[in-house]
Amino acid sequence: MRKYNLPVFIPHLGCPHDCAFCNQKKITGVESDVTPESVEKKITDFLKTTEKESEIEIAFFGGSFTGIDISLQEEFLLIADKFRDRVCGIRLSTRPDYISDEILDLLVKYGVTEIELGAQSSDDEVLKINRRGHTFSDTVKASGMIKERGIKLGLQMMLGMAGSNEEKDIKTAEDIIALKPDSTRIYPTLVLSGTALEKMDYEPYSLEEAAEIASRVIELFRENNVKILRIGLHESEELRSGSVVKGPYHPAFGEIAESLIWRRKIEKMIEKGGFDGTVECKPSEVSKIIGHKKMNKLYFYNKHNIMIKPIVKGDNNG
Repeated sequence: MRKYNLPVFIPHLGCPHDCAFCNQKKITGVESDVTPESVEKKITDFLKTTEKESEIEIAFFGGSFTGIDISLQEEFLLIADKFRDRVCGIRLSTRPDYISDEILDLLVKYGVTEIELGAQSSDDEVLKINRRGHTFSDTVKASGMIKERGIKLGLQMMLGMAGSNEEKDIKTAEDIIALKPDSTRIYPTLVLSGTALEKMDYEPYSLEEAAEIASRVIELFRENNVKILRIGLHESEELRSGSVVKGPYHPAFGEIAESLIWRRKIEKMIEKGGFDGTVECKPSEVSKIIGHKKMNKLYFYNKHNIMIKPIVKGDNNG
């Protein structure tokens, strides 16, 4: 049975304030408030385009779902419940300080399967500078409560927040891993128009810096069996149309980071000696080895005069 993910963006619903970096309406491309009625229509229209045998996961993203008035939370969940014959799961994102036993009782009642917390950083000073309104201890506490209820846990992090650096970003990844989440998302910090960050004395990572740090964080998560759901922001019309004032935005950010992981692996092969450019790999890894827009192929040819040749395992034709 084929499964689909249906994202329902609820920008700023439930958010107690704007974080320094945040403009959810710019990030999601959603400018109008979302109602239970509009969600029902969205799900109904989506189901018309999918096979009857398929299942969908509904994902409430964009705001802080559990910060909404609890009666409105239930209205949204009731809408999802109407489609329980097709819905295989409900995922939502929220703040670490908006988790309580009362809220978890409601989420369990309606079959919520995964909660993603915007941890962002494990450094309390970084969280304070960015006006998050919570500490990392809130993330630790909420994570434990969610896991105790048998709900899957996702922890999102941001790279290069104001007041952060490579060392703090790596430490955040390590601290997230220690909480044993099921999944994570990795986002580079961007300066968006209309945010407090735009007015602060802040210099974001360059694209090269952000991708390099992301590549190392990716390796840490994979080594510890944490599933990575997303690397970089989803592309939207708003992000393409100039709302990014500065920062490492790139529609292929994840692909660039993945390419850098393979660049380091190949560098080690060269250091060992006897490397002729041939790299055995899975089919899904060919593009990462060559690199985004052939970045690795050009890099190794220019630096080492080596032509990289990915060979899919079991491909006798080369």
